[in-house]
Amino acid sequence: QVQLVESGGGLVQPGGSLRLSCAASRSISSFYAMGWYRQAPGKERELVATITITSGSNTNYADAVKGRFTISRDNANNTIALQMNRLTSENAAVYYCEGIRYKINYWGKGTLVTVSA
Repeated sequence: QVQLVESGGGLVQPGGSLRLSCAASRSISSFYAMGWYRQAPGKERELVATITITSGSNTNYADAVKGRFTISRDNANNTIALQMNRLTSENAAVYYCEGIRYKINYWGKGTLVTVSA
């Protein structure tokens, strides 16, 4: 059983920063790719950023977060992270970690990000 556990969410003021982390119960080297998705109230879950694991560290970002968010991986600690800068109220959502391993998608339970003054 593969588990992904997110952490780092919380309350931040507009313009502030947060760093999310996702810990995998298995070596992330066994994943094809991992990423972050988010779901705001009343909206569908959407892609935020992805990073390949097995073939380099190619990254992909949603247009809305390019230049402000950075996805990274730490193979030694079996984690990926999402550094989020210059946050706005539109970034408030539950952020989910996702990983693809042997053609199976795994999801974490999410971490809540609230952006408010």
